[in-house]
Amino acid sequence: MDPAGRGALTRAVLLLGVVALGLWLLCREIAVVGGGGATADPAVPTAVAGRKTTVQTAVRAPAAWRSREWRRAVEHHAAVLGRHLADGLLAASSRAVCLGGVQEAVALRELGVVGAVAVARKRYPPLAVAGNDRHLPFPDSSVEFVFAGRALDSSKRPADLAGEAARIMRPDGHLVVHNSGATNAYSLRSLQLLLPSLRLLRLREINGPDGSSLRELVFRKHADAGISASPASASNCTYRDHKLQLIGLAEPLILEEPAKPWITLKRNVKNITYLPALADIGFKRRHVYVDVGARSYGSSIGGWFRKQYPKQNHTFEVFAVEADPAFHAEYASKKGVTLLPYAAWVRNETLTFEINDDPGKKGSDSSNARASGGRGMGRIRPAAGATDGVSSGEVRRIPAFDLAEWLRRTASEQDYVVMKMDVEGTEFDLIPRMLDTGAICLVDELFLECHYNRWQRCCPGKRSPKYPNTYEDCLELFTSLRNSGVLVHQWW
Repeated sequence: MDPAGRGALTRAVLLLGVVALGLWLLCREIAVVGGGGATADPAVPTAVAGRKTTVQTAVRAPAAWRSREWRRAVEHHAAVLGRHLADGLLAASSRAVCLGGVQEAVALRELGVVGAVAVARKRYPPLAVAGNDRHLPFPDSSVEFVFAGRALDSSKRPADLAGEAARIMRPDGHLVVHNSGATNAYSLRSLQLLLPSLRLLRLREINGPDGSSLRELVFRKHADAGISASPASASNCTYRDHKLQLIGLAEPLILEEPAKPWITLKRNVKNITYLPALADIGFKRRHVYVDVGARSYGSSIGGWFRKQYPKQNHTFEVFAVEADPAFHAEYASKKGVTLLPYAAWVRNETLTFEINDDPGKKGSDSSNARASGGRGMGRIRPAAGATDGVSSGEVRRIPAFDLAEWLRRTASEQDYVVMKMDVEGTEFDLIPRMLDTGAICLVDELFLECHYNRWQRCCPGKRSPKYPNTYEDCLELFTSLRNSGVLVHQWW
């Protein structure tokens, strides 16, 4: 063969070699993503649960998809999801959506559910579509199976994601959730309240990909399913039994009247067992703090709640209920705080308050009030009932609102509500009203300062004439609240 012929042949052989190499690399890429095919990476298994399949993809897989860790996650999900396939919760023809990652969709496809798709920030056809917690890109009632995995745990808006998952599910469809927090009745109930159209079918303990212990919950959608979130009275609070377990873990009540309440009750604050230390509060639509009798911003909102209350990284809406105009101006500059410039009461009306100083209670907050022109709102009573040495004689007419009805309009059982109440003796009116109306059912945790004729700091051997109730009355109030399923703490 002449030199020209040999050169042409050489070029042809090289060209065929390049084409063959390109085809081999393309097949390898497809096999790595799908875990199947004869040309798969030796480090990537090609079979799951005895089934060998190939997942086709129209895009170049991200490098992370070719890692051993990613592949192990696929195998773990396949092992977990294989049981649901065997139990008939889904079939090969089912339209299945995965919320926790592309690995889950790959696992389902390898199990034979060829239409499985994941929801991700970016689309990777045909494995993933673009979506977020507020919008899953599927029509209503169009999906037979939703695998949430741990998506609700990691979501910043679990209530929105749960609502979207329920929306896209067909009647009799199934939702599978993996969770590390719903380990007690309270947290489980909170999760169920986010899914009112679904019913819990079963639950079991499983191991996560990292060996951690998880709880797997399987829900089924029913057209007539629902959990009432409109309580009628404390006697039928839907969460009552679910809260009793946590109440049993709370700090004990102080049964004996303290001789120096300004010391004993203040120290007791350090013994409080907060609800977020006992349960996951993430399965809530909103997180709300209501300070009834807020006084100055630094009194409890800024000085205690925002600094010390364990919020589990959630942002709280704050409502300050304060009738005394002396404190109103400073709230105008406080971000995230809604001021309700009224007195908390059992109905909407105008009340008569006496402005007074309690000779048995001293503190920086009282000093701040006096410095700003306020001396603190006294308890609700007519001017003729003033007690010598307690009242200044100054009377104000203050608009009041029905606290129980306001709370029922503002919050639901899907919300996490913390309330602090310091209302100068009016708690003996407000608490019974909240119990009767069921508004107390909406309060997850209550910090209550109970006012009684306690021993005075200024005058040894003398009780405060300001309040007619006794310590026994307060103890009965706390006990009845806890027995009704309310996690209440003795506050100072």
